[in-house]
Amino acid sequence: MTAGIAVTALATGALGWATHRALREFADDPLALGEGAVKAQVVARDGTPLSYTLENSWNTTDVAPLAAIPMQLQQAFVVAEDQHFYEHHGVDWPARCAAVWQNIRAFAGVRGAGSITEQVVRMIHPRPRTLWSHWIEGFEAARLERQASKAQILGFYLNQVPYADRRRGVVQAARVYFDRGLDTLSAAEFLALAVLARSPSGMDLRRNLPRARRAINQLAARLLQRGFLTASQNAQVRADGLTLRAPVLDLDASHFVSHVLEVSARSGQQPRQIRTTLDPHFQLLTQRILDAALAAVGKRRVHDGAVLVIDTERNEIQAWVVGRAYSGGHSPSEARGGYDTIVTPRQPGSTMKPLLYALALEQGWTAATLIDDAELSESVGGGQHTFHNYSHVHYGPLRLREALGNSLNIPAVETLKFVGHDRFLQRLHLLGISSLTQHPEFYGDGLALGNGEVSLYEMAQAYTVLARQGRYLPITYLADPPRNRHETAAFSPEAATLIGNILADPGARTREFGKGLQFPVETAIKTGTSTDYRDAWAIAFDYRHTVAVWMGNLDGAPMDGVTGAVGPAMVLRSVFSELNRNQDTRDLPLSRHLVTAKICRRDGRLADDICESTDEWFLPGTVPADSEPTPKADAEYRLLQPTAGLHVARDPRIPAQFEALPLQVAPSPGLRRVDWYIDGREVSSTASDRYSWPLARGAHEVYSRIWDAAPEPHVTEAIRFYVH
Repeated sequence: MTAGIAVTALATGALGWATHRALREFADDPLALGEGAVKAQVVARDGTPLSYTLENSWNTTDVAPLAAIPMQLQQAFVVAEDQHFYEHHGVDWPARCAAVWQNIRAFAGVRGAGSITEQVVRMIHPRPRTLWSHWIEGFEAARLERQASKAQILGFYLNQVPYADRRRGVVQAARVYFDRGLDTLSAAEFLALAVLARSPSGMDLRRNLPRARRAINQLAARLLQRGFLTASQNAQVRADGLTLRAPVLDLDASHFVSHVLEVSARSGQQPRQIRTTLDPHFQLLTQRILDAALAAVGKRRVHDGAVLVIDTERNEIQAWVVGRAYSGGHSPSEARGGYDTIVTPRQPGSTMKPLLYALALEQGWTAATLIDDAELSESVGGGQHTFHNYSHVHYGPLRLREALGNSLNIPAVETLKFVGHDRFLQRLHLLGISSLTQHPEFYGDGLALGNGEVSLYEMAQAYTVLARQGRYLPITYLADPPRNRHETAAFSPEAATLIGNILADPGARTREFGKGLQFPVETAIKTGTSTDYRDAWAIAFDYRHTVAVWMGNLDGAPMDGVTGAVGPAMVLRSVFSELNRNQDTRDLPLSRHLVTAKICRRDGRLADDICESTDEWFLPGTVPADSEPTPKADAEYRLLQPTAGLHVARDPRIPAQFEALPLQVAPSPGLRRVDWYIDGREVSSTASDRYSWPLARGAHEVYSRIWDAAPEPHVTEAIRFYVH
């Protein structure tokens, strides 16, 4: 007897010592989730989930406070899992003893921990499913209940209880089975979530519905017995069918989510949830607009497209849509490719030009500056490249307003020579265009025409600078952006707003675009098309939003004549129509420092009583000087080159001693000699009607004296021109 007592005492002591060694401590906050999350969930501004991650150790995103979980659902879980939950102190000993006895008889862990608290312990301190684990979990459950309240434990359990398909918690379960929120579920659906928690696979509503139905009815009877269901509610539960719906996410923001997670990972931050600026309603609207447009132009060999919508007031992303043409019964979402065309570099074509002209305005040119739109050929390597306008029409000297409005190529090349390749590339980098990493000589004059590959995201960022009156502010996807997000001056307000005024002027683009590209609200719009119709762009901004659209083929195949003014502009019109629906709109801003003056439409000089005039805006200090009195001249004799008000840009790649401006007078019979005068001084005398004058910077005036059989020379009108 004494030996037996000793053995029992020894065994008890050993059990106590082993139990003490096996117990694990809880943190100060025992229900804190700790460092389990490996991938954040991305949500829209209003909280709409844009992604679901199943890679986390815990459910850190779809969490509902206990007060927001319907009481009927709480009661169903307590009755199903732990009917004495509110009475015990962590362990329901009668139920536990029954479970232990059942496991001993089966020589295996047939039944799990009896109480909800023990199940929470198993989640926090996972162990192998053994009798020893059950023993230890009982002690830890008692310890947990001394550190946390019943409400905290139940709330944790309902948000972390595992379901099938790696879902956790009742919020995710309601979505995966019924595609609805908790507050919309019926009593039968509440009970289904409760019985599923006991055996997610055994009670699977899709494969084992009869078994699940029996368990639901049994649970309903127990709830009726305890007064948690009325007789009529019990009958309704038995009569209700369970309509299962797989989550259908019409809203496709997968590319946006990938961008957000990638940028977040690079920042070194791993939040459990990222609340973004995306507007789910407008994302869906824009997605449908792009899908419809791609379907409309799909016959013209267009497969891919993208739209980026930015609220320029805070430079926040409102919609990020990637589209792909579809056919053969595939849905738009199924057809969307794996490449994000918003961040894929492509040739932007003429959408690069407004940024170039804004820089030219800052360097002294005006909207009235004359730029010669004439044939232009340049040597490239051992050959020669000839620049053409889209229409292959040359208009001669045109004001900058018309050159930009009509998107003419040759004036853009001349403008690039004026501002300088290095300087323009540096300014593009300042605007957020970082893809252009080559030396300026790599791009050459094609830089003005968008031959360097950049992304739609970068171009949209650059255009927000124009929309924000010259202020650069990084685009953000964060609803609560960091405080160190400062804006910087990238263009002067005068240059930026004047470019916007030109791009919004329908009269400035009639030569090439006719009366198209007009919007109900004043909108600055620019289209672009790359070589061989491989890319079609349209970017626009109004008083509040910047929208960038691209269409093309990711494999580089050409489209069938689709330009930025055809496909993307159609999308722009629809998107802006939705943006401004039921809104109090206003015109584009215009810097108060700009000054207006009347000029001659033909040559941009200050208007007189003779010429057809128009109003034009000028940066301070750039208004043309008053027209000087016309010298006495013979009307029959005139200068053909230069034209009045011509602006000539020097090419920094050509040595100064080799640059010259060809001067020419109209041919006249009997011509013997021409004396050429620059700024009142004779610079040359030729026997022909032509002379190449070495370029010199500044404003100049030229006229000539033409000698023929008459005893006195004929004097041409004095022409004023500028060399930059």
